[in-house]
Amino acid sequence: MKCTPHTLQQLKGKRPIVSVTAYDALTARYADEAGVDILLVGDSVGNTLLGLPTTVPVTLDMILHHAAAVARAQPSALVVADIPFAEAHFDFRRLLRSAQRLMQDAGVDAVKIEGGETLAPKIARLVDAGVPVWGHIGLQPQQVKRLGRYKKFGINPAETEQLIADARALEAAGCFSIVLELVDPAAAEAITAAVRIPTVGIGAGSGCDGQVLVVTDLLGLTLGPVPSFAKAFARAGEVYREAFSAYRNAVLERRFPAASLPQKSVEKRGKGR
Repeated sequence: MKCTPHTLQQLKGKRPIVSVTAYDALTARYADEAGVDILLVGDSVGNTLLGLPTTVPVTLDMILHHAAAVARAQPSALVVADIPFAEAHFDFRRLLRSAQRLMQDAGVDAVKIEGGETLAPKIARLVDAGVPVWGHIGLQPQQVKRLGRYKKFGINPAETEQLIADARALEAAGCFSIVLELVDPAAAEAITAAVRIPTVGIGAGSGCDGQVLVVTDLLGLTLGPVPSFAKAFARAGEVYREAFSAYRNAVLERRFPAASLPQKSVEKRGKGR
């Protein structure tokens, strides 16, 4: 059965929501077969697969390309695409057009937008237009140039109060769920208790209503430092290296492709059938 924003909301207080990023049809199919609830076509594609230093250079066209590939897998999971850097801060008409392209051209089920109270009015208009929106507060990677670093949020009462205010504003705007990224676990628990919609954490502790993980971290394919909160559930990087090395050696040693059978041997096989 297809996962929807409505079915996700029904999971709050019943069982954790499982989400993972996906950037292509192959990954989407395997993750969907495992039963994940949400496939996020994140702008993290920039610094995980495309060799970019941050998510800031990721464009709408890049997201459209990868989101369409994920949607073509026809997963039962909800497919959500990130609204990339700065798009949500243009006028509403442009933001609506971006969401429209992601849903109509790429085929996603919903969009994710970084931002709290200040973006809530635009999000409310998107929801009114029929666009399901997944909120995102705490660390907003698209703000890294302004922040100067990746940092944890909710580490003092003032920050926690603001995060709760942001979460409540997003809930009132119609978001079906909220991502809490790099939020202090105690603050994340307080936010989760303050809203009726589910929270999905990444680096925010176990007190959220679900978890999301970047697929390259999950598979052990991370290039460079692994985030402290991430966990590799496989060692795919080692498998890749071994396979490429084995292939190279087989070609150099003329073991691949295998030599063709002698013509006489082929003829004898044919006569014996």
